[in-house]
Amino acid sequence: MAAMAAFLRRPRSIPLLAATLSAGVRPRHRSPSELRSLCNAVTLDCASPTSEKAAGASPGRKVLETFREEFEIGSRTVSIETGKIARFANGAVVIAMDDTNVLSTVASARGDGGRDFLPLTVDYQEKQYAQGVIPTTFMRREGAPKERELLCGRLIDRPIRPLFPRGFYHEVQVMANVLSSDGKQDPDVMAANATSAALMLSDIPWNGPIGVIRVGRIDGKFIFNPTMDELSLSDLNLVYACTKDRTLMIDVQAREITENDLQAGLKLAHPEAVKYIDPQIRLAKKAGKKKREYKLSMISDSTLEKIRNIAEAPIEAVFTDSSYGKFERGEALDLITQTVKAKLEEDCDEDSLKVLPKAVDMVRKQIIRRRIIDKGLRVDGRKLDEVRPLYCESGIYSMLHGSSLFSRGDTQVLCTVTLGTPGDAQRLDSIVGPPTKRFMLHYSFPPFSINEVAKRGGLNRREVGHGTLAEKALLAVLPPEDDFPYTVRVNSEVMASDGSTSMATVCGGSMALMDAGIPVREHVAGVSVGLISDVDPSTGNITDYRILTDILGLEDHLGDMDFKISGTRKGITAIQLDIKPAGIPLDIICESLEPARKGRIQILNRMEEKISAPRTMGDGSTPRLATFKLNPESLRRSIGFLNYQRKRIEQETGARVSVSDGTVTIVAKTGSIMEKAQEKITFLIGREIEVGGTYKGVVSSIKEYGAFIEFNGGQQGLLHISELAHEPVSKICDVLSVGQELSVMCIGQDLRGNIKLSLKATIPTKGSMVNHDPIPAKQSMNVWASPSENVATSTENIELTDVVQGESNEIQSITDSSPAVVILSAAECEAQELAAGQATKTTSRKLSRSPRPYASPQDAGSSNLQKRQSKKEKDVSNGTKDKTGSIQAGSLKIGDRLIAKIYQIRAHGLVLELTSGIRGMYKFEMNGKKDFELGKELQVRCSSFSSKGIPVFSLLEE
Repeated sequence: MAAMAAFLRRPRSIPLLAATLSAGVRPRHRSPSELRSLCNAVTLDCASPTSEKAAGASPGRKVLETFREEFEIGSRTVSIETGKIARFANGAVVIAMDDTNVLSTVASARGDGGRDFLPLTVDYQEKQYAQGVIPTTFMRREGAPKERELLCGRLIDRPIRPLFPRGFYHEVQVMANVLSSDGKQDPDVMAANATSAALMLSDIPWNGPIGVIRVGRIDGKFIFNPTMDELSLSDLNLVYACTKDRTLMIDVQAREITENDLQAGLKLAHPEAVKYIDPQIRLAKKAGKKKREYKLSMISDSTLEKIRNIAEAPIEAVFTDSSYGKFERGEALDLITQTVKAKLEEDCDEDSLKVLPKAVDMVRKQIIRRRIIDKGLRVDGRKLDEVRPLYCESGIYSMLHGSSLFSRGDTQVLCTVTLGTPGDAQRLDSIVGPPTKRFMLHYSFPPFSINEVAKRGGLNRREVGHGTLAEKALLAVLPPEDDFPYTVRVNSEVMASDGSTSMATVCGGSMALMDAGIPVREHVAGVSVGLISDVDPSTGNITDYRILTDILGLEDHLGDMDFKISGTRKGITAIQLDIKPAGIPLDIICESLEPARKGRIQILNRMEEKISAPRTMGDGSTPRLATFKLNPESLRRSIGFLNYQRKRIEQETGARVSVSDGTVTIVAKTGSIMEKAQEKITFLIGREIEVGGTYKGVVSSIKEYGAFIEFNGGQQGLLHISELAHEPVSKICDVLSVGQELSVMCIGQDLRGNIKLSLKATIPTKGSMVNHDPIPAKQSMNVWASPSENVATSTENIELTDVVQGESNEIQSITDSSPAVVILSAAECEAQELAAGQATKTTSRKLSRSPRPYASPQDAGSSNLQKRQSKKEKDVSNGTKDKTGSIQAGSLKIGDRLIAKIYQIRAHGLVLELTSGIRGMYKFEMNGKKDFELGKELQVRCSSFSSKGIPVFSLLEE
């Protein structure tokens, strides 16, 4: 039936229906099946005007009427568009720059709800889909607003709020969403411009539009709308908002930029920001709504005059007396308000009673402003450029890493510093910017600071904004991460508030950082500058004004500007400008920079009297920090195990352990805790071994020639019998036992990379109080090769052909100095002993075997050195000697004296052969080559073994 109705509504069906009715033909009753067939035919006919059969019905085509404006800012093209997305919103605009798109919408409630303020809400959101990422939260969706989202919301709120008309108290909500992000542009400035365009399109009364721009500076050159990569190289991050002729908002993070350079940047930013305004006006003319009439809650002139006549004289008396404190003054004003209320109740003036608080506030505002402009008198009796009395103290709590107390007038802030490992850095989920943040400043404004009762909630927009301002101010003087790897958290607790608590946080935070021993370059101080102005009602231009240094809370509330400026003696590090009127001329703002600089210098002088340089790290309760890198072998072997054991180590020692990118960082409160944590971590995973370093280890096995020590995360080294003590030791088992703990020093490596240890190097010699390290300078090293790698240290080579059973040719490196000893691990020695059948029942009495460097224990049976010969000593294994003087296989050891025959004569040495067929080598001494004959027998001594297990001999005097 619906298809039939559609068919009948089509214009081409009307003549056919008229002809049917004129012929007197009445539509006959049709069966349901016939009706369905007719409807299907009508549907097909409607879908195919050419009477061709179609597969099915197709919906109509909807055309979205869109409006778009494109323009250039700096070197980038910007577009604003409306009509395609969010068509039901009061105003909706999508702004695009490169591949970053931001949607901003506005909506307004109809009724004002009897309020006496503007309930403006700005919600900025960055969802992870904008960068093609699924959130990592448990629910896989975005949660509460993050700090960055709150800050971006404030950045949008601050310039648009002053442009709403006075008395407009209807609820307004702005919602900005990042639709897509290429990571190159920060969407916050784009969202602010899109919000201005959306308000222009809506029917909400608003005195816009505005333009917002970001300015950076690289190598002294200002750039507009810099990318994130360019911003990382810039020493200035300036966000500037304005109307065509007035400034609305300034937000600055800088690296000690001078006042003159900042003024130059502001004057360049204004004409570039104005370029955003004309496209918004053109778009509003094309697609904007007519501004509808809203109720403006204004106080009538008669009501205001009546209340002024009653309250003006007592209010002026309160402000004339500079002895009043903040709360005494507040109590006196409350008493005046109650007196006026009683008078109005007597007169039954209900209309005046409804606006009484607002009217009294306007009267006191007029009185204060007139006194400041006409007489130059401030509420507390100070001069216009005078800073309140200061009190500051550092190190007030010795248990904390750093602490300070800063007071300016009645404003008081307690700042503390806590140091942590790199793993304690805050992880950020922003779609732009760095993934982590190692410096955090958290600002807290408890209700007791203003003598109020209130419930503490979650993340507060005001607290986040003030804390971030102070964080940006102090960030400029922090040392680089490579020089100072700590994670730093500054906590600011407002103890009492009477204006400029954020600037007091900057001062207190700077002192606390120095108290913690953080090597900041110099102090940072902040001061807030205010403005009181007279405005011509007919033109809106400022006719007279006064600039106030270090404003009170009341002067902030009743004034026109809160200009927070922080920096060092060299320049500015952070700025935040908030205004109440609909814009202030840029010249007045630039003029305010000089009074702020003078006030900042006065505060810095007082701070430096208390603490002028960072304290020494390690003093008091400052935590100790140790950082060492894992070598690739230790990293591959132990990184997972360390992550598993990290919590247990922290519980047992009280230290904080962080593992990141192969670097282990330990933070401990005291030196003893640090040593305990280092011992545990070193025992688990080890660290890069240095020649001359002392390490704690455990005796794992004992041999006749020395002991194997397990240390540094499972690594083994040889403590030779000659390195036990300064006096000769006959039996090593009389000095050491398996499982014994001892401290040993690394004295070097052998040719094969095995570690040589010394116990006597850690023991002072007789008559000496200091243990002098006998290690030559050329052996100093801090990176060790894997035990499986050979270390080539020679400059001369001896070619040995057919040295071992006439098989492959080998080129063997021999050091110029005395040959280094090649010692196998304890497990390899055991394998060789078992292969030779020489293992005894008493392990502590086992004798050493020749150290054959097998690739694995299974290769022990394939030794080429099966038989060795000795002419002067008995067989070591069974105490017997062959008649031919040959030594049984596996019994040749260092120190054996033998008779060897010259097998070959080489350029740098001899190839010697024992009677059992074992071949070794002798290297000529410097300028010590003699005349040798093939087959001549020589008396030799086994001095060492090469990395291939070939014996190295030295000649004995005949």
